[in-house]
Amino acid sequence: MPALLEIKDLMTVFDTVRGRIKAVDGVSLKINSGQTLGIVGESGCGKTMLALSIMRLVPSGGKIINGEIIFSGHDLLKISQEEMRARRGSDISMIFQEPMTSLNPVFRVGEQIAEAIRLHQNLPAKQAMDLSVELLGEVGIADPQKRARDYPHNLSGGMRQRVMIAMAMSCNPKLLLADEPTTALDVTIQAQILDLISSLKQKNNMAVILITHDLGVVAQAAQKVAVMYAGKIVESAAVEVIFANPLHPYTRGLLESIPARCVTSAQREDHLKTIPGSVPSLYDLAPGCRFQDRCPYAEEVCSRIEPPLLEIGTGHLVSCWKYSPSNNNRIRE
Repeated sequence: MPALLEIKDLMTVFDTVRGRIKAVDGVSLKINSGQTLGIVGESGCGKTMLALSIMRLVPSGGKIINGEIIFSGHDLLKISQEEMRARRGSDISMIFQEPMTSLNPVFRVGEQIAEAIRLHQNLPAKQAMDLSVELLGEVGIADPQKRARDYPHNLSGGMRQRVMIAMAMSCNPKLLLADEPTTALDVTIQAQILDLISSLKQKNNMAVILITHDLGVVAQAAQKVAVMYAGKIVESAAVEVIFANPLHPYTRGLLESIPARCVTSAQREDHLKTIPGSVPSLYDLAPGCRFQDRCPYAEEVCSRIEPPLLEIGTGHLVSCWKYSPSNNNRIRE
């Protein structure tokens, strides 16, 4: 069965006075219906820009210059703006990172959900409002009739996020893009939001792309994971494979920087592991591997030629010269 969404060699750039920035650089991904794909990486690595590219909502100054975004057999980059607008919210929905800036502060939350319903389902205003109240109840908001009359500032962060989920789910999309849906929420609310997204996914056989910097969130909610660094995918595999056998040095660094849940007195003096250095500027990328300056395993070839994304095991892709067929070495433990 073909994938619901297949991205092929996608490139999104911004032309600035300092030069061209490749915010998304040759990204290829697949996701099936009913599956959750986690995309992880540090801030500025291109995760959000990838999602906006899928939605064809690249900010002013940016443009997609290469690639394909095949959704349900159609290339989203080749359809008209009018057809793409019709697909947004109906076939593809997005939960944005900060609900307070995504919700209109001067309209009641019920009206905002109802507007999306009227736009895509062509329902009368009363019926759309009744459905918005029903959706608020489905996402776990108590007394939805009352809350539908509230403004965004009357709600807590967790409730605003639930409103965004209700709006995103209002037309039963086939694909949900969730950009840091648990940012700035306490851990109890985070778990509730992730459980809510998971239950809605199962109910509608929906695909979810979960964008996050939190590997704990990925472990809880995703089946597959793609690790991004400086605009590129550097490793992708099933979640259990990534956690059991991370291959790329950057992926290893991310996993090793997670604080241990239980720390014994003997370990208490140890420092939390970090990845030295910082993400390179996209304005002035050096030749070769983008992680070379931070990599403890870098070799001469890493400074000259960018490593390809190679399949090391079934469905396990990694971009690292240590795994080139011509290199018999492997990353040393």
